Amino acid sequence: MQDDKQNWQPTASLANLTKRAQILAKIRNFFAARDILEVETPLLSNATITDPVLHSFSTCYTGPGAARGKTLYLQTSPEFAMKRLLAAGSGPIYQICKAFRNDELGRHHNPEFTMLEWYRPGFDHHDLMNEMDELLQWVLGCESAERFSYQQIFLRHAKLDPHNASSEDLRQTAKAHGIEIPSLELDNKDSWLHLLMSHVIEPHLGQKNPCFIYDYPATQAALAQVRPGKPPLAERFEVYVKGIELANGFHELSDAKEQHRRFAYELEERKPLGLPIVPMDYNLLAALEHGIPDCAGVALGLDRLVMLACNAQSLQEIISFPVDRA
Repeated sequence: MQDDKQNWQPTASLANLTKRAQILAKIRNFFAARDILEVETPLLSNATITDPVLHSFSTCYTGPGAARGKTLYLQTSPEFAMKRLLAAGSGPIYQICKAFRNDELGRHHNPEFTMLEWYRPGFDHHDLMNEMDELLQWVLGCESAERFSYQQIFLRHAKLDPHNASSEDLRQTAKAHGIEIPSLELDNKDSWLHLLMSHVIEPHLGQKNPCFIYDYPATQAALAQVRPGKPPLAERFEVYVKGIELANGFHELSDAKEQHRRFAYELEERKPLGLPIVPMDYNLLAALEHGIPDCAGVALGLDRLVMLACNAQSLQEIISFPVDRA
């Protein structure tokens, strides 16, 4: 049983907290040198993410005004509000802020965490990978990153083409790697792809230098543009360091009708899972309808970046008070 008398103490050492402050200063210098504006947007919002794998915290406003008694959501990311700034003509922007995700706790997760997110008008996902590569070299002192397409990395480590493989092919590949799911039959191809990515591929990624994976299946587009072709591909990327997912970036979707369709589809996906039907963000849709510049954006887990820079093994070593001591 945890000694409650020790709970007042931080879990991070003073040396790691000092290193964290130095990294924050380096990041701000990095963006200042590129004339990228630092912004702040609300952590509380009238709407939230519809993605069924992300779970928001909610609260109820009880003060005066028309919003009294209204449910508000702590944001899982500042993305929607930052895109509204882009539509208003902000130009390139970044933000360092707290974000909140329920049901996430562990060595690499805390329900409250710090996110670095930035947007670059005129960039596609390859341009943004270049800039992120520069940032990682600046902060971690590492060499330039490796880059593989989603297809290439599956061929390399799972010995199959993820775009052409059937669910049965993926199940057999999982079995060949000792992954048995006796009590749960995954219900779609993407579920099998996620399983193989997390259990078979991710442990190999970024062990020497950072590793970018790009051009995901169109079914995993999230908020990214889809490039037509055979197969169509989502113009998104993720970056891994020492097997840890560090960031997720998109050549951003700017089509309001397509964004509305994706929100509606995700809300339908939530129903059979028994998840709450949350309000979609109509302010974002209005901003997209108004028009945002063609751009790329990325969200980076800053706590994980600090953890890697400090050679720490868990987030608890680099944040002052994790949730059990908050």
